[in-house]
Amino acid sequence: MRTFLVTFHKIVSDGRGYEHRVLQQQAVVPASYGEAAADAAKALFCKAASIVDWRQRADTCEVVELSELVA
Repeated sequence: MRTFLVTFHKIVSDGRGYEHRVLQQQAVVPASYGEAAADAAKALFCKAASIVDWRQRADTCEVVELSELVA
């Protein structure tokens, strides 16, 4: 099984009109493929934040496969 890093960000504007990505949560998730990792991380995010939809607290969900360490 592969391992993925799933990151959630909220996009916010500052007082000068510039947008910034603010990290909301990260999760390292084992899964067979990226979409399964995203689904698992979304469920974890919702449970941790006591919300029904991850988009209530984040605007983006990014999935990156982590490289396995070779001995």
